Amino acid sequence: MRKIIAFIFVAASGLLQAQHEYPAADIENGGRQYTNNCVYCHGPEGDQIAGVNLFQGRFKRAVSDDDIVQIIRNGVPGTGMPAQTGLNESNARTIVAYLRSAKSGPASTLTGGDAARGKALFEGKGQCATCHRVQSSGSRMAPDLSDIGMQRRAVELEKSLVDPDSGVLPQHRFVQVTPKSGPAITGRLLNEDTFTVQLIDSQEKLRTFVIADLRDYSVLKNSRMPSYKDKFSRQELADMVSYLVSLKGPNK
Repeated sequence: MRKIIAFIFVAASGLLQAQHEYPAADIENGGRQYTNNCVYCHGPEGDQIAGVNLFQGRFKRAVSDDDIVQIIRNGVPGTGMPAQTGLNESNARTIVAYLRSAKSGPASTLTGGDAARGKALFEGKGQCATCHRVQSSGSRMAPDLSDIGMQRRAVELEKSLVDPDSGVLPQHRFVQVTPKSGPAITGRLLNEDTFTVQLIDSQEKLRTFVIADLRDYSVLKNSRMPSYKDKFSRQELADMVSYLVSLKGPNK
């Protein structure tokens, strides 16, 4: 009888989880919230806490999505899980959306990578340092990758290499501004408010523009990064992902 009840409970839990379908915008926002609030304890793969794997649906105290939301917002007294007081319920639910989408989504198909070979590819054949920076070396044109291994999952890094357009985070978009007097300028968006927009241009110079003085201002949808799908072999892609995953910041 106990086995039957346990089976019904597990089946009901699975059904409850399957009933939730989250919009793509919520999943994308949840990824940002996860990086900002969760990644440095749980890790990019969600498995840094013993007995917990967020992306595989293994929790110590949660069964439903509502349970996860409550734990995110209120924490767990007596443990290392703090209350995320800066997150409202809506934002907490986007984190759940991200976790659920990662669980049902594909895992990285690349295995057997070597970080040392990946570093050589990054600095050589891939020419990645012409745009990206790691620690004190490289360009500031594209996002700094010094701690990318603490921010992105291996499957996300793989996707960024083979299909850059699909993996561009909103904060890494490039923009094009056209002043009322002068040519168009393209650069990586750094900051934007009601009155101004700041970007770093192709010469790595910080530029600030008053929006009222612009003839045109647009966010570029496509990534400036080339695809390495046909430029790297599968082994080289695996090596590159291994190197990127190894980048945990200066103290890691």
